[in-house]
Amino acid sequence: MQSRWSSAELDAVVKEYTARGIGPDLAIRTYTTRILGQEPKLVLHGGGNTSVKTRMEDALGREFDVLCVKGSGWDMGTIQPQGLPAVELAPLAALADLPALTDEGLVAAQRRMLLDPYAPNPSIEAVLHAIIPAQHVDHTHANAIISLTNQPDGEAIIRDLFPETLIVPYVMPGFLLSKVCRRMLLEQPDTPHIILMNHGIFTFNDDPRQSYEDMIRMCDMAERRLDRGHARPFGAAALPAKAPALADLAPILRGALARDSAVEGRPDRWVLAHRTSDEIRHFTDGADLADYAMRGNATPDHSIRVKRFGMVTPAPDAADMPGFATALRAQVARFAADYRDYFDRNNTRAGGGFVMLDPVPRMVYVPGAGLFGVGRTTAEAEICADIAEATVNVITRAEGIGRFTALPEVDLFDIEYWSLEQAKLAKATEKPLNRQVAIVTGAGSGLGREVARLLRAEGAEVAVFDINRDSAEATAKAIGGLAIACDVTNPVAVDAAVARVVERFGGVDILISNAGAAFQGALATVADEVFQKSFALNMWGHHHMARAVTRVMTAQNTGGALVFNVSKQALNPGPDFGPYGTAKAALLALMRQYAIEFGAAGITSNAVNADRIRTGLLTDAFVEERSRARGISPEEYMRGNLVQREVTARDVAEAFVHLAKATKTSGAVLTVDGGNVAAMVR
Repeated sequence: MQSRWSSAELDAVVKEYTARGIGPDLAIRTYTTRILGQEPKLVLHGGGNTSVKTRMEDALGREFDVLCVKGSGWDMGTIQPQGLPAVELAPLAALADLPALTDEGLVAAQRRMLLDPYAPNPSIEAVLHAIIPAQHVDHTHANAIISLTNQPDGEAIIRDLFPETLIVPYVMPGFLLSKVCRRMLLEQPDTPHIILMNHGIFTFNDDPRQSYEDMIRMCDMAERRLDRGHARPFGAAALPAKAPALADLAPILRGALARDSAVEGRPDRWVLAHRTSDEIRHFTDGADLADYAMRGNATPDHSIRVKRFGMVTPAPDAADMPGFATALRAQVARFAADYRDYFDRNNTRAGGGFVMLDPVPRMVYVPGAGLFGVGRTTAEAEICADIAEATVNVITRAEGIGRFTALPEVDLFDIEYWSLEQAKLAKATEKPLNRQVAIVTGAGSGLGREVARLLRAEGAEVAVFDINRDSAEATAKAIGGLAIACDVTNPVAVDAAVARVVERFGGVDILISNAGAAFQGALATVADEVFQKSFALNMWGHHHMARAVTRVMTAQNTGGALVFNVSKQALNPGPDFGPYGTAKAALLALMRQYAIEFGAAGITSNAVNADRIRTGLLTDAFVEERSRARGISPEEYMRGNLVQREVTARDVAEAFVHLAKATKTSGAVLTVDGGNVAAMVR
C-alpha cells in the first residue's frame, strides 16, 4: 500500500480553510481524513473514522478543549470541516468511567456536549477516540488487517507481525468497546497502535503525518504477510459450457429477487450492480463457493448493509435459462426461509421485540458471471457491490494463508439489528418510483427531457435515450441518469441500447416511448421517402423499443409499463400532416395491440394525447406565426382550449408518470390538451 501524502496538497487545503476561519488543526484533520477515505482497501462506506484534539470557542466566546471527530453520514473521502463536529473533550472522555450506558444514552450524551447543536451526531466511537492519548487518531477497517484477524489463529498472527500493538478481542462498537479499551490502555499505556480483532485498526500520534504513515506502513506489512500465501486458493468448479450474456442473466435474477408489495401489480423490485474481475471470478467460480461465501461478513458493520452474508446461485447455463430461472427462485426462497430462522432464534435470544427486516440478499454470487450488489436505488446497489468486492478480497486473501473465520452469527445479528441502526431505518422513506428502472426516448430535449426529470424526481433510475449524444448526456447529467445515444429506427441499435440499460441496472420496468418528429406534406404530393421516414420514427421506432423492453419485462416476470406519445394527430388529424398523423394513428393501434398481447404478463400499455405544448416541435417562432395568421395573440393561441389554460410540458409529463404508475389501466389514451372536442377519444 502506497502513501497518498502530499505536502503541497496539505498546504493548499490548510490555506483554503484557514482563510475561511477554520483552525489549522481541523484543516489538517480534514486533509488526512480524505486521503484515508480515498483508499477503498482502508475505508468503505462508513467503515472508519478519525479525530483531532484541539481548542475551540463556543457561541459565547468560551474556549474549550474539544474532540473534532467524524460525524454520522459523512464520507471520509470527501469530508468537509463541518463533517468533524466538535465535542467537549473532558466530559466526553469521562463517559468511559461510567459503569454502564445504553447506546441511545451515549448518543444523547454526545449530542449534549456538541459546541454546535446543529452538527451531525459524533461517531459512536467518539469516546474511544477521546481516551486515546494522542492528538490525531485514525481508524480504518483495512482489508488486509481483517484478512489476518479473521483466522482461527488470528491473534497469534497479529502478535507476531506487530509485537508492540495492543490487541483487543472483538467487542461490539460503542460504549462497551470504549470501556474495554480504557482498561487495556491503562494496562499497556505505551502502545503505539491498537488492532481490534475482526474489526479494524487504530493508529495515533501527536504528529498527523506520523499517524497516517503508521496506518499505511502497518497495512502494507499486513499485505506483504498475505502475499506469502496462495494467491488463488480456490479449486475451480465444473461450470456449464456456455454462460449467458449479462443482459440475459440480470433480468431473471432481478425478477427472482422481487417480492409482492401492498400494491397489486407493483412488486418490490430491486436495482442491481454487476461486478466482475479476475479476482471475483476466481471466487465465484470456486468449487466450494457455497461454503466460504456464506461463513459471514468480513467485518460485522457490513451486516448493517448486506446482512450476515450473500446468496450463492446455481450456475446459469445459456442452453437452459428456464431451468436456471426455476432453480434460482427456489434458491431465493431458501435464502429467505433461512433468514427467517436466523431472525427467530436470535430475536428470541435477545429478548424479542425486534422487527424483522426483509429477507432479500444484498450480495449475490453467480458462478460463471461474477457478483451483484442489490439495492433499492443504484447508489445503494453500488454500495452493496463495493462491500461484496471487499468481501471477496478479504476472504480470498484469508484463505490464501489459512481459513477465513467470521464472527459467530450472534455478533452479526447484534450489529444488523443494532438499535441505533434500527432507528435510522425506521426514519427511512422511499420515493414512489424507487426500485423502478425507466427508459425515456427523445429525452434530450423538450417533453422527453421533462418526463425524464420528473421520473428521476420520483425516485426512478432513468436511462436517457436520444439520437443526439450531446443532448442525451446533458439531460442525464442534469438529472443523474444514464445517457445512451440511440437511433430508435435501427432495431439492432435499439436492442444493444436496451441491453446496456439492463447491464447497468439489472432490468427495465417503464418505457416512455416519446421520440418522434412531425413530418408534413399533402398525401397526393408528398414523397414516399418522407412517408417512410415518418413511419420509421413515429411507428416502427416505438415498436422496436417496446419489443426490446417487453423481452426484458417478461424475463423479469414482474410486469411493467409501456407509455407511448401518440399526440393529437392520432385522433384529430390536420391537413398537410398526413405522414405524421397516419403514423401516429398506427402507433395508437400498436399501443392497443401491446395491451392485448402483454396484459397477461402484467404489462400495461397506454398512451398520452397532448396538444399545443412548447417543445422543439412547437417553438415560440411557430406559435407567433400561427397566432398571427389567426389574428390572435400567442397567449390566446396557446390557451385555445375549452378551459382556456396553456398546457405545459410539466402537465404532459405528469400524465406520462401517472400512466407509468397505473397498475390497473391498460389500452387507454390520456388526453392533456385543456379540452379539444375534435380530439376527444369518445
